[in-house]
Amino acid sequence: MGLNKLDFAIIAIYLAGITLFGLRFRKRHRTLRDYFLAGREIPWWAIALSIVAAETSTLTIISIPGLAYDTNFTFLQVVMGYVIGRIAISFLLLPHYFRGDLYTAYELIERRFGRGLRSLTAGLFLLTRAAAEGVRVYAVSIVVSIALGTGEIASIAIITALTLIYTFEGGLAAVIWTDVVQTAIYVGGTLIGLATLLHLVPGGWTAIHAAAASAHKFQMFDFSPTFSIAYTFWAGVIGGTFFTLASHGTDQLIVQRLLAARAQRQSAIALISSGVAVLAQFALFLLVGVMLWVFYGTPSSVFGRSDRIYPTFIVTHMPHGISGLLIAAILAAAMSNLSAALNSLSSSAIMDFYARLRPQADEQTKMRLSRLATLLWALVLFGLAVIALHKVGRVVEVGLQIASVAYGALLGAFLLGTLTRRANSFGVAIGMLCGFGIELYLWLGTHVPWTWWVLIGSCVTFALGWTTSFFFPAAEVKSA
Repeated sequence: MGLNKLDFAIIAIYLAGITLFGLRFRKRHRTLRDYFLAGREIPWWAIALSIVAAETSTLTIISIPGLAYDTNFTFLQVVMGYVIGRIAISFLLLPHYFRGDLYTAYELIERRFGRGLRSLTAGLFLLTRAAAEGVRVYAVSIVVSIALGTGEIASIAIITALTLIYTFEGGLAAVIWTDVVQTAIYVGGTLIGLATLLHLVPGGWTAIHAAAASAHKFQMFDFSPTFSIAYTFWAGVIGGTFFTLASHGTDQLIVQRLLAARAQRQSAIALISSGVAVLAQFALFLLVGVMLWVFYGTPSSVFGRSDRIYPTFIVTHMPHGISGLLIAAILAAAMSNLSAALNSLSSSAIMDFYARLRPQADEQTKMRLSRLATLLWALVLFGLAVIALHKVGRVVEVGLQIASVAYGALLGAFLLGTLTRRANSFGVAIGMLCGFGIELYLWLGTHVPWTWWVLIGSCVTFALGWTTSFFFPAAEVKSA
């Protein structure tokens, strides 16, 4: 069928509307606390939805259905680990973040180990977050190029520019409140897609369930005692728990939102409730993939790659108007994730580096440079997304792999800082370098599934950091 004028009008209205909505917050930011923490006045439910949106990019919406198309529901084992990890963060790390007036996660590291370790952890975050986000920005070009017929580079440029406008002006408040709107749009759009599939498949749900069940597409648990499969119960729950401990406990992208809560208790409620929402959301995306498998009944190779299946269905089989709404929903996820990345990268660059090097700079100067940093990071992510055009494989797994490479070293450092008193900056630095090196090796030199990388990297970092600190004790160790 393709898109018609109505679809294009809906997409245009969404893009213009969400940009203008984000710009409503531009006059509220007179200080860095306003710009990077939204004045710490955000209610827990908005933070919860923002966390969900921040970890739900375009690659999630288009690649998770593709994953289910090729496999089954076993990815949900990883998401169960996501929920457990959030509960652990609420007890292990959140109390430390709410002691004092922190702007970034890495201020906690400085308070425990000094400035050098803060620079190392923040630098590692900037490097790997930018790389992973470049892949996510690229994912949106798959959708836009299929829907609008634009070139992939032009598609990346359009979304990056529109997201930059309101993130540049509105700061974290604009990011969070546009996330709330965008979450409603992409979840609603996905439900409409699911309802349309039910209507298009002859026999409806009864036929879908019979075909999928006979092919074991609804299999959720895999208790195979093997280390080589990414989505077993052990790799999923244990690996997903450690992945979330790192991604939501040490990554500024999420920690920044937790710090915007009015109090520690509200932050914990937001974090845990977001886990329940994410579990339901991934189940929805996987169900869409299984239904697409029943609908098409062909191998994913027919589409070139499984990431193209859902966007192709939207453009070719959805009624006009609905298809435009679904494309807008996927763009909503892309923009919410990109805006989160831009603001978190900017906050870490300014607070973890510039503000420490130029402590005498006034608030107005820091605000001006914060907006400039947002612009520069947008250009960096655009460049990385163009490079990612040549990357093969499912984009959701590529993005998770890149993030996982640094998460083990970061999590190990944070656990050394919060769970031990013996660890010192020299020991933690050695542990982090070794942990990061191990994870690079796992990524580039082995076939170990990504679900195990954070666990292995954090254990190496923790063990070597603690052992090195024991043999090379510091003269003084600050308490966290």
